[in-house]
Parts: sequence; structure tokens; C-alpha cells
Amino acid sequence: MNPPDSAAIKGEAEAVVAPLTYTLKLPEKLVYDITEMGDDEDLPEYHKWYNKQEVVIENTRPRVSDLSLDREGFILRHAETSVGNFYDETEVRNTYDAEIEALVKESTGANKVLVFDHTIRVESDDLRRKRHVRETVDLVHNDYTVDSGPQRVRDLLSESDVGEHLNTRFAIYNVWRPIVGPVLSSPLAMCDAQSVKTEDWVACDLDYGDRRGEIYNVAYNADHRWCYFPEMTTDEILLFKNYDSIEDGRARFTPHTAFVDPTTPDDTPSRESIETRVLAWFTA
Repeated sequence: MNPPDSAAIKGEAEAVVAPLTYTLKLPEKLVYDITEMGDDEDLPEYHKWYNKQEVVIENTRPRVSDLSLDREGFILRHAETSVGNFYDETEVRNTYDAEIEALVKESTGANKVLVFDHTIRVESDDLRRKRHVRETVDLVHNDYTVDSGPQRVRDLLSESDVGEHLNTRFAIYNVWRPIVGPVLSSPLAMCDAQSVKTEDWVACDLDYGDRRGEIYNVAYNADHRWCYFPEMTTDEILLFKNYDSIEDGRARFTPHTAFVDPTTPDDTPSRESIETRVLAWFTA
């Protein structure tokens, strides 16, 4: 059965229908050669892995207060910032890191937090090259896997600290904020972690030349429940879980992707956003 018209859904059920890029499960393992990935490269060798599927993406603002990091895997928070220029790395490091640390501790109950990465993404090719930042990602994925989550701890901590920090519950969170708002083009869609099955994960390697990382891409499942928060402002953040070491039924990974809202005019301003990755530890 064909999905209903996007405009009709948006008016009646506050949702849109849009194609998302999933990954096929093939016999070999998908390996991204990061050293060969440039802004101007189409990289057609990867396209054989991808599978576009039209899905319903719910406007989740009406039930924002019901969301849980341990159930759906993501929450929306109002979070003002003192940062005036997110393209100033020194200001981000000196001001934003402390804001994010306090936000994650308050939102999760973590005892210890480590901000370890900021990535600015810009939709416009021209602005991205001018700013020397990253592109938006229109691929359903999760940034860490059951293996690469613990490996990130090993990469970031000294050898003497690793054992202690791997033997207590820890999680990796992403804090996503618009730099320019409201976001009208290329918003972020989140998949309800409860709707993802183990067999949906497609582990993929990232080859950096001197080391390898691993992410999860995601195979299509008609049961996936997709959500988004239209017109996010610079005073709002999406906090979502990329990894959780505990295996007790709570959300451990949260698929996400940028998507093209078919109801958005072509002349809509380009999306600019910053995402911050955070390690958080929990003790009894």
C-alpha cells in the first residue's frame, strides 16, 4: 500500500512522509575509507549498499514530556547557551563544554561526564567549504556499536584509568543543537529505540588509515517508529543515546538521520548545527 500524502498527514496527524536511506544486509562488511572521502566526491561504490524507503515521521512535539532516554532513546530540552559564535573553537571549548557537562549530568543522573568531540554540520556546499566544516548525514545510522563504545573509552583515557571506567556503567550521548534557527531544512529524524530489533543493525567499519572505527547502519524494518521536532531553535537541544553499556532492556542505541521534508520550500535557508559527543559514567 502506498503511503498517504505528506501534506495531508502533516495537517491531520502532524507528520510527514519522506524517504530515508537505509542499508542493505550484504554478505561482505561495508568499509568506509575515510581517507578518500572529500566534499566533492560522489563515492558511488557505496551506493549499492543503500536502500531508500518512504516512512512516516511523526511531529513529536505534542508528546515531548513523555519521552525518555532509557525508553525511546532521546529527549528534547530547552537549553539556552552563552556561546555567541559556535565557529570559534576556543569559545566553544571554554564556554560550551561546561554547559554541556552540566546539562548531561542533570538530564541523565551521571556522576562523571567527559565532553570529547564537537562536530559542526552545514547543509550548504558553499558555506560548508567556506567554514571548513562537515556535511549533514542523510543515512540512518548510530555512531557507536557494541564494540566501538568501549573502544572509545580506551582511546580517550589513560591505560591506568581504563579498567575502572569500563567496569562501571557508562553511556555515550550526542547533544544536537541548531546554530541558526529555526531549522526548516534537513531536520534530524530520530527512531524510537523500542521499535528497533537486534537484526536491524548493520555493523560498518570506518577506515581512518592509522586506525579503524565501527558504526551501526540500519536495515529497513517496517515497524520502525520515526519522530522529529519541526522548527527547532538555537535554544533547544536534542539529547540522544549512542551507546549504553548496561543490558537490562533499556535503550542502548538510537538510530538517527537528516531527512528532506517534502513540504519545505526550495529556498529554505541551509541547516547549520553542532553536535557534541559526551561520555557519562554512573555509580551506585
